[in-house]
Amino acid sequence: MAHDFEAQKRETFDSFAEMKKGGATLPQMSLVEFYLLAESDEANWKVCEKALQAKGFSTQRDQDEDTLIVTTKTPLRITPEILWEEERKVSEIGVAYDFLPDGWEFGFD
Repeated sequence: MAHDFEAQKRETFDSFAEMKKGGATLPQMSLVEFYLLAESDEANWKVCEKALQAKGFSTQRDQDEDTLIVTTKTPLRITPEILWEEERKVSEIGVAYDFLPDGWEFGFD
C-alpha cells in the first residue's frame, strides 16, 4: 500500500497546533530526530542509512534494532512548514527501503 504523505503532513501540522494550544514552549531552533520503523525483516538498513547520510542526515539504530533514528546535522528553525519539508525527505527515503515514518522529536540539543 502506498504511503499517505498528505495524512502525515496533516498530522505534523495538527501536532504543532496541539502543542501551541496546550501552551507548550517550542524552541526557535533545534536539531530534530525523525524515527523510521522497520516495516519488515526485509527493510534495507544499510542502503537506507547511506541514502539518508547522502542527503545530510546522521543515522543510528535504536537498541532493539527496529527503529532508525535520523537526525539533522544542523539545527532547524522550528515551524511546521520547515519540519514537514525535512520530514518528507526522510520519509520518502525510508518508505523506499521498507521503513514507516514513526514521528519526530526536537528540543534535546
